[in-house]
Amino acid sequence: MDLGLKGKGAIVTGGSLGIGRAIAVTLAREGANVAVNYRRHDKEAREVVAEIEKLGVKGLAVKADVASHADAENMTKRVVEEFGRLDILVCNAGITWDGVIWKMTEKQWDDVIAVNLKGYFNYNKAAAVRFKDQKHGKIVNISSINGMRGKFAQTNYAASKGGEIALSKSLAKELGKFNVNVNVVAPGMVLTDMMKEIAPEFQKKALDETVVGRFATPEDVAHVVAFLCSDLSRHVTGEVVKVDGGQYI
Repeated sequence: MDLGLKGKGAIVTGGSLGIGRAIAVTLAREGANVAVNYRRHDKEAREVVAEIEKLGVKGLAVKADVASHADAENMTKRVVEEFGRLDILVCNAGITWDGVIWKMTEKQWDDVIAVNLKGYFNYNKAAAVRFKDQKHGKIVNISSINGMRGKFAQTNYAASKGGEIALSKSLAKELGKFNVNVNVVAPGMVLTDMMKEIAPEFQKKALDETVVGRFATPEDVAHVVAFLCSDLSRHVTGEVVKVDGGQYI
C-alpha cells in the first residue's frame, strides 16, 4: 500500500539507534527524505544515512542536543534548506536513569526531563511554527506505556513520558485547524540495545505481561509510525496508539 510519503521531508530525533533508526529507514523506504538527529553515535548516524540513501532518497545526519532549544530550531532550518520542505516530525530521542524516588538525585530527574520532555517541546515547537504556516504536517511523539501506568523506580521517566502524551494532546487541539495531525505511539518493551541493560528477571516479568508472548521489534513500532505520518491517518489526531503486544492490559 502506498502511504504517499514520496518526496516529503522528515526529521527523526534519536534516529541513529533502535526504534529511531527503524523509523528513519521505514520512512525512507516509503519515499521520504529523512534527517536523523543524534548526540553521541556519529558512526551509527552515518550508517543510517547510508542506508537511507541506498533507498534512493536523501538522508541527513545532524548532531544536535534535543534539550537545546537553539539546536532544534537550527536543525529544522537546515532540513528545510537541504530537502526544500519539512512535512513530518517524529520525536523519539530519550534516556532513562532509574531509581526509587528516595534515592533519586536532582540530576537524575533534571536530565531525564530535559531530554525526554523539554526535548519534545523544543522540536514540536520548531515544527509547529512551520506546519501552522504551511497548513499541513504530521507530528508523532514516541512515548511509552509507562507514561500511562507508571513504573517502579521510574518516576522521572514515567513523568516525562506522561508529559509527552499531555503535550501531544494539547498540541493536537492547537494545530487541528491548520490541518496538522499530532499523535503518540506508546511502545511496551522493545528489542533494542537499551533492553540489554534491563535485568533478566524484569525482562521475564514484562514478557509475561504481554498477551502475544513476545516483545516488539523496532520495525513493529516503525510501521505504526509510518501509518500516522501518512494521509491514510488524516482523521486521526490526539490519539495514543499502544504497540505493546497487550502488555498494558
